[in-house]
Amino acid sequence: MTRVYFDHNATTPLRAEARTAMIAAMDVVGNPSSVHSEGRAAKMLVERARVQVAELVGCLPTQVVFTGSATEAAALAVAQKDRHGGRFVALPTEHDCFLAWGETSDGDALCAVSAANSETGVLSSNGAVLANVDLDRCGAVVCDITQIAGKMPVVYRDGQKPSYMILSAHKFGGPKGVGAMINFTADDPEAILRGGGQEMGRRSGTENVIGIAGFGAACAAAQRDVANGEWERVVELRIILEKTLESASKKTIFVGKDAHRLPNTSCILTPGWKGETQVMQMDLAGFAVSAGSACSSGKVRASRVLKAMGYDDDLAACAIRVSLGLSNTEDEVLRFADVWSQKLKKHEARAA
Repeated sequence: MTRVYFDHNATTPLRAEARTAMIAAMDVVGNPSSVHSEGRAAKMLVERARVQVAELVGCLPTQVVFTGSATEAAALAVAQKDRHGGRFVALPTEHDCFLAWGETSDGDALCAVSAANSETGVLSSNGAVLANVDLDRCGAVVCDITQIAGKMPVVYRDGQKPSYMILSAHKFGGPKGVGAMINFTADDPEAILRGGGQEMGRRSGTENVIGIAGFGAACAAAQRDVANGEWERVVELRIILEKTLESASKKTIFVGKDAHRLPNTSCILTPGWKGETQVMQMDLAGFAVSAGSACSSGKVRASRVLKAMGYDDDLAACAIRVSLGLSNTEDEVLRFADVWSQKLKKHEARAA
């Protein structure tokens, strides 16, 4: 059975360009903090990647701080809250890496804002960073661009940039275990990992040279794909998927269907058919999709994002997310739709 991967919002296959860059970096023996030739060679790889990340997101290379993940990048940004009113706030629809820090009220504070929701694909307005943010009510903004980076151009409302942004390499073809915080403020962020003073004193610990090299290569490749309009084909696949499923089930809801969305994301909610059940059935049929939010133990829980959008617990538990990638084909989408429709018919027959 040839498996089909439709869970690109969770993680993406490693790009050939990233793999090549990482293999080459494995042969660079030096520590990037060392001043000898071997160390300078490693440092050159890190700084090349820093430029590539900066070009993807539209910042200066010096504003890029490499981290071990977007979660660490979020923690680094939140740690700066004392510079911005002393409080941190996040809506219930934000990622757990922000919600884990607590407060959800309004007022002068460092505010978390996602450019796109990972579960529904719904964009903040038309996808512009800060588009829906009342800057007068926030002391500062940390923007999660993890899902739009590498899929869409990173643009800013009226040229205004947030105080901080976070992104992760593995969401667009880079390796797992490396991310970045973008610091648009005039001050260096206070480090939360202290020690050797790497990353210009902003994040201690020997740099993951291999991962960073792959991150940079993925950024360059992703920027090229976005510029060449490669994701327009994915939009067409998403439209085919939703139209085909809609013809099979009139009761199925496509969350955010009429909103601006990521080019690749469909949140599909079928009342009475648990998302966890759908995921398992489709997995056995050879398709990888996700349901709601998965916690670290791998268990599925009703999506708090959908609950925050007004869906009750029972309905929120009936959602699956199909997130496509550049490697997916129309044949795969149609095969998925056919199998899903067959599973739905069997489910409805059992429930009758």
